[in-house]
Amino acid sequence: MIWGDKRLRKLIDDGMIQYASDKCVNPASINLRLGHSFLRPVEDQALALGDVMQYRRYECADGEVIPIRPSEFMLATTLERVTVPIDAAAFVQGRSSIGRAGLTVQNAGYVDPGFPGHITLELKNDSMCTIMLVPGYPVAQLVYMDACDVSEGYNGKYAGQVEATGSRMYLDEDVTNGDVR
Repeated sequence: MIWGDKRLRKLIDDGMIQYASDKCVNPASINLRLGHSFLRPVEDQALALGDVMQYRRYECADGEVIPIRPSEFMLATTLERVTVPIDAAAFVQGRSSIGRAGLTVQNAGYVDPGFPGHITLELKNDSMCTIMLVPGYPVAQLVYMDACDVSEGYNGKYAGQVEATGSRMYLDEDVTNGDVR
């Protein structure tokens, strides 16, 4: 079952979603805003799955913007810090207005029960225009749902992240034996 606005407001009141206000709450989602931390993959790197990926980090001060060019991919962080309750899971979805401008938000948008931290958003400019990313602008929505019979919360390689966090696929267990975390 998808969580509604009353339950979402309680998450904010209980400190499970920090830096969010009541105006971020929709009938069945919470808007997520761009933070100040961005990563742009280093161009022309040859990358095998499992390798360490190289990024350039950008930090935007208040009032600054960062461009994302047509067909470009970037990572960004959210202003909001979330702790997903153990009895819930969440999906990150791009806002319709943002998608209609050509910015795709979050292609891997599942958040496990118990996850603590700022969410790293995967952004892709699918338009023909350069889009200026404005920290503080709401670009995505977090949709919560019930999760049943969860024995322990997420404690993986992205727990506690506070800024845009690049791929940590190099920390995956031995994939040749099918043991991937």
